[in-house]
Amino acid sequence: MLNNTLNEDDYKEAVRSKYEKEKDGIYSNYLGTPSQANLRDLCWKIFKSGNTSEDDLAVYNDFFKFEFDGKNENTSPSYTNSFKKLGKFFRRETKPAKIDTINFAAVLVDFEFRPFGKFKKYYNNDQKNSEEENLMDEPKAVVEPELERSVINDVDRSQPNNLNDEIGFIKNPESLNFVGNVKSKFFEKLFKKSKSTIIITLVMFFLIGGVIYFAFIKKHCMQWSGDHYEEVSCDLEVQGIGTYISVEPLDERVIHLKKIKVSDTTTFFKNGEAIIWYAKVGDRVEFFTTHGRHPENNKPLKPVTQYIIDKYVKQKE
Repeated sequence: MLNNTLNEDDYKEAVRSKYEKEKDGIYSNYLGTPSQANLRDLCWKIFKSGNTSEDDLAVYNDFFKFEFDGKNENTSPSYTNSFKKLGKFFRRETKPAKIDTINFAAVLVDFEFRPFGKFKKYYNNDQKNSEEENLMDEPKAVVEPELERSVINDVDRSQPNNLNDEIGFIKNPESLNFVGNVKSKFFEKLFKKSKSTIIITLVMFFLIGGVIYFAFIKKHCMQWSGDHYEEVSCDLEVQGIGTYISVEPLDERVIHLKKIKVSDTTTFFKNGEAIIWYAKVGDRVEFFTTHGRHPENNKPLKPVTQYIIDKYVKQKE
């Protein structure tokens, strides 16, 4: 029997654990300090990417009570205040009572087994499979081969012990049916074994084919090229000579990151939010079009501030 102890508290802890990993990841600028505005901006970035599933769109609808509209970015106070309880949940200041809030938090940290129904179904099935494997390991009843011999011996004893009667036994239709049944069962077992062998062979074929495809054919990587990323062959990382910037696995979230030159006429803010990001490199500052990490020193990029503009941009003019 399954131990049905999996509940919403388990789901909450799983989502929080995923947050602890992601807050220092690619979206650290949003999740490192989970303010209402940061979570709102992360929400729009995720849903405007077009990679959200039907489940995620349904979670958005359940949380806000209206459907996502990517054409009209909502920055109203009432909309922004909706993210307050999410920030408190990530900071362990409160435990939201509604499962809709946890499901939406799971979307923001890209928790794989979301929403809660999928989480519960997955882990219950995992537990059920474990129990079935344990049952398969239990000793099974052994069918003794004496059964077949006893039947044959019973038939033999029913016939007179002479050559003519033995020939008569072979010609007996009922005896022939018995032998035919034994052969039929033998070939039936042989067919089942052959069928299992074919299935296993096909599975191995597809697994090996998949490994070959992803290991030797589908090799998508990227490399920083001065002021932007370029898609390159993963084979470049083994060339050594002439390769100064490491080759990384292709990441769609940062492939469009670009380093830009700015001036006092550059638009740094939109609706009060920074749209230019920066990182300090020695005694200078480099500016980028979006968040992420510096491609060369791996430092987290930070949203630009008026102080940085006054000190490093206007000073050059």
